[in-house]
Parts: sequence; C-alpha cells; structure tokens
Amino acid sequence: MIQCWRLDDARQTLVLGVRDGHLAQAIYWGPRLPDGENLETLFAAQEIDVTGGMLDVTPALSICPEARRTFSGQAGMELRDDTGRPVLPVFRFESAAPRPDALTLTFRDDGNGLTYRAHAAIDPQTHVITLWAGLEGAQPFSVNWLAAPVLPAPQLSDEMIDFAGRWCGEFQINRTPWSAGMRVRDNHTGRSGHEHFPGLIIPCRGATNTKGEAYGFHYGWSGGHKMVAEELPDGRRQIQFGNATGIEPEARTAFETAPLYVTYSDTGLNGCGVAFQTHVRDRVITWPDPDRARPVHYNCWEAIYFDHSLPELKEIATRAADLGAERFVLDDGWFGVRDDDTTSLADWVVDPRKYPDGLTPLIRHVRSLGMSFGIWFEPEMINPDSDVYRAHPDWALGDADQVLGRQQMVLDMARPEVRDYLFGCIGKILADHDIEYIKWDHNRVLPAADAGQTRGTYALLDRLRVAYPHVEIESCASGGGRIDFGILQRTQRVWLSDSNDALERLKIQHNAALFLPVCVTGSHVGPRVCHTSGRVLDIRFRAWVAAQRHMGFEMDPRELSAEEADVLRRVTAWWKANRNWMLRGDILRLDAADPAVLAEQHMYEDRFVVFAGKAGTSTQISPRPLRLTGLLPDAMYRIDLANRDEIARAALSRGPSALKSGAMEVSGRYLMHHGVTLPWSFPETMWVIEGQKL
Repeated sequence: MIQCWRLDDARQTLVLGVRDGHLAQAIYWGPRLPDGENLETLFAAQEIDVTGGMLDVTPALSICPEARRTFSGQAGMELRDDTGRPVLPVFRFESAAPRPDALTLTFRDDGNGLTYRAHAAIDPQTHVITLWAGLEGAQPFSVNWLAAPVLPAPQLSDEMIDFAGRWCGEFQINRTPWSAGMRVRDNHTGRSGHEHFPGLIIPCRGATNTKGEAYGFHYGWSGGHKMVAEELPDGRRQIQFGNATGIEPEARTAFETAPLYVTYSDTGLNGCGVAFQTHVRDRVITWPDPDRARPVHYNCWEAIYFDHSLPELKEIATRAADLGAERFVLDDGWFGVRDDDTTSLADWVVDPRKYPDGLTPLIRHVRSLGMSFGIWFEPEMINPDSDVYRAHPDWALGDADQVLGRQQMVLDMARPEVRDYLFGCIGKILADHDIEYIKWDHNRVLPAADAGQTRGTYALLDRLRVAYPHVEIESCASGGGRIDFGILQRTQRVWLSDSNDALERLKIQHNAALFLPVCVTGSHVGPRVCHTSGRVLDIRFRAWVAAQRHMGFEMDPRELSAEEADVLRRVTAWWKANRNWMLRGDILRLDAADPAVLAEQHMYEDRFVVFAGKAGTSTQISPRPLRLTGLLPDAMYRIDLANRDEIARAALSRGPSALKSGAMEVSGRYLMHHGVTLPWSFPETMWVIEGQKL
C-alpha cells in the first residue's frame, strides 16, 4: 500500500510517500508538478533496479534511514538506552496530519517504545520549506545523532558548495566534487562558527548565479551542526543535517532537531539566495519596530579600544553624528576594571573610574546629537580575574585548568542561576539607561560542545526580548562566528566579520548573500589603515562597500581629512535616501565576465542598484560588459552612475564610455544579454549604477 502527500508553492513541489507502513521517503523534490500528477505512480517510478552485488530489495533512502533495515549509508539516528546498549529502531507508520502548506507524519517503534515525528511546512511567499524531526521514548535514552528529515540530492550535479572560514575571513566557498562516499562536517566549536557556516548549495550541471537549477540548505542552530552529503554505491545521494554529534550528554525522553530550511531554485544560485534572504527578513526576524528605518551605526571599538575617556567619547560622538551616524554603540571596556582583555568579564557594573557619574552623561550627549545609544556585552563569558569568578568558580564551563581563549572562560548557560544573574545585570543596565541596542559578543569556542549551552543562551535572549521589547540585539562572535537562523530568531543584526578591510568585506558579503539579506548584515567603514590587515584603502571604496549592507562607521572620525569626511557624508546620505527600498530588496549576485569584478544587483520592484567592485587587476585592458539579471526583457530602463564624480580619479580612463557623460535608456534584454559597459577603473574601486524601469 502506498500513501503520498505533497507540498507545493508556485515554483517547487516536495512529495513524501509511505509504502507498506515503513518510514516515509522524499520521492520527489523539484519544479512544481501538475496538480493532477499521480503520486502513487511517481513512488513506483522512482525506485531503482536491482542487479548483481546488491540486496534483493534496495533499502529505502527514507527521511530517517534505518540501520536495522540494512541501509549501508549514514543512518538518520544513533541512539543508546540507559545501559549504553545501541538502540536500532524499526519504525511503522502511525498517522498523517496534513494541514494547509504543512504536514506531520508520525511513526512508532513499539518494541523500543519510540515515537518519531517528521514535520514539514512550505512558505508560498518565500519559497522555503522548513523541516524538523522529534523523537520521544517511554524510557530515557541517549542521542549521539539525530538528523532532520533527510532529502535526496540531485543526480545531475557535479559538485556541492559549502562554507569554511576563519577569523576575519568568513564565508569562504568550498566546491567539492561528488564522488562515492561521504563529505562530513561535524562542528564541535559550540557555535555555528567561522569555520563551519551551516549552509549548503547543490548546483545542478551548468548552474551559475543567474541561471540553472540549484538546491539550498540551511540548518538553523547556533551550537554546532553536522552535515552529511553522501553518495551510496548504488548512486543515490542523500543530505543530512542535525546537531553536532555527541553534544547531548544526558539521557532524556524527548529530543528534537533544529529547523532545516531548504529551497529549490530554477534561477541559479540567486534563487536560493533570494528565498533565504526573504525568509530571514520576513519570517525569521522579529523587529522591535518594523516601521523604523535602519539607523546608520557608529561603533567606537577601533577608535578607542579599552581607553575610555568621557571628553574624547563626546568629541567622537559629535563628529560621528556630523558624518551621518544615527546610533552610537559603546563597545568593550565600560564595566568592572576592564582596561584590557584579561579582566572583569561577568562583572557587569559600570566602571566608576572611567564613568564617575555613570553612563548617563555620555548617553545624554549622544541623544542630544539625535543618535540612539547601544552598548556591548559578552554575557556568556567570564574572566578568571573577575569578582564573579572569585565568588562562583563553579559557574565556569569546563575544567579549571582548561586552555583559555582571549583570556576568558565560558559561563555554564545551562544553569538557571547563571541565567538569572545575567538577566539581572543586563536588565539593570537597560532599565537604568536610555539604551535601545545591544552588541552581544562571543569571543571564544567552548571547552566542550554542549547543546545545553545553546539552549541556555536562547532562553536568556528570549527572556530579555520579552522584558525589553524595544531593544535590538546584534549577534557578534569575534565577527561572524555565530551566524545562523537560530540566533536570528532572537536578534536583528549580525556582525559579519571583525575585518573592516573593504576588499575582504567585498568578498565576504558577496558569499554571505546566498543566505543573508541587506537589513541584518552589518558593514562598517573602517580606518584608513585597516587594523586587521594593514591595508590602506581609499575612503570611497570603503564607504561604498559598507553601503552595500546595513551601513555604519568604525574608525576614529578625527583621523578623516576634510575631503574624506565629505565623501563619507555624501555616500551616507545616498544610503539613507535609498535604504528603505534597499533593505526590502533582493541581493542578486551577478555573473561577471571579468574574474576581477565582484558585482551585485540589489533589486526591489522596478528599481535596482548595481555595485560593481574591482577586487583586483583585470587580465584584459578594457572592462568587459557586466550582464544584469531579473529584468523584464521588453521593458525600458534608465541607468545612471551614482558616483560619476569619481571618474576623475580613474586618471587612465580617457575613452567615450556612455555612462561617463550621463544616463541612458536601454531595454532589459540588452542589459541582461549584452550588459553594462563600465568606465575603466583602478583596482579596489567601486562603480555604483542606479536603474529604474520606465
């Protein structure tokens, strides 16, 4: 007997089917099927043949592959009972609960007293399918591995794209060819990590940013994930995501995966990226005030570090406001006796040496300039040299002689008393001051990964959000060390990287756009001499790279020349004039013919802006045309250079390029087939092209 269910939106269909009461299989996932398609026929049609060297019946690649059914690949769960004996379930279908755009399937293993539930929901507007699994037992059991519902990978794919990285070098793309066997990521840092962003893109053969088929995956969990991309000997392929192995040390009677977000695209990698961007912006994030414009940030970290002086901070704030900043963020160094990174984490009391009258004089000055005020915390951390550690050494996670990271240990967030203490400290600062923003940092990996740590952090964030609903929170973890849809359910911004080097940022932002929208991605104009790379970059390039995302500044504004300050004011004013539509728009990565160019097209309804960044020296002399995407072929568009004033700096540009002299009107077909011919430029510069449908 076969039973099937389907979930559809305008561009994709997912079909799940059960045969003879066994676990469900994803028998189809791809372009939307006709409404009248016979799903039982599809179930039979997708089954593979049997030949020599194979079992008489091919074990199912189900939504939770079962080792007990002779499945030779990665099983969907690894369990032990309270004696440590492996548990190998065999599940039988119990019930289906279909709802509009959603489905829950329940299966039972009566012999082991286990109930498995798989949940699936499709969002017709964002084109994202959300999958998660739960497992319950009559008696406590231990989980080493539990996958979210497992999906097949496409056969007409030669490679997979996942993401590695490091501090100041996040979102580095890996392209790994498919081959027999597994590609496994098992992240035990205790956070989503610079090294292991929990995302995967599987392009089908011939796919680019703008065309072809691709499948996207993101696991929304902040405590470290495991990913399995496996090709079986018979050629079938499976994708598994779940929490990292072995991070549930305690036996319980119920476990649940985090959500796995997936999407199918027939418009290249951009289709996946736009789906994830839209889902984050419109479904995952909850905004304290959705109608409030996203303010231009000023963060003081790279201006003063730990050297806090009220007169200097007031001067810096005055200059930042003059440049166009609308939010001032006081970074590390305002609490305890925090003169360097060796002391005072967890002592969340204003330092009376630096602020004898408290933070109020600085906040009043900032507010008088028309800016709101934000503040830095690192709640999950503790220094051994702190009053809290001396009083409660047992609050620290791990052994007393562990290797420190940035001179600090980690608080045990699974302990209710630790969360209560932090809620009280943070709450008092928020209640006593006019603060609307927290930069929430996390500057070291855990001594040992533990899911309870992540759940505890989520609980504290959720409690603070309820108590202080007007406060926005930024997720920072030495830059991009904790970026995922799980943390974004509780925050409104991510600090993508500690690198304010615009050249590095150009690349990091470009790759992160496969998952993250403009509105949550912080990007700041850094110092003339970058503090993390030593590179010296022109203010125009630094400003335009920051203007690609949620814009801010993070330098000492007193270092700016009059010309640099004028440039920054003008770019900031441009960003403010365009932010309302840009922050609602899609980021489309362009397929540049010149490998030295990294280009994006930000698009909302009938208008767009193209950022064409020159990351290196071209091999050819003249710029190659840059093809645009997503336009109406027969419509006419007016395009113009937003930064034509910068042509004079391209001293070797002396030809008659049309955009150098003014706007032009061309068809969408021309822009998508031939492309925009840009003026010549030096490396480490940016052309900004505005477009409007006529």
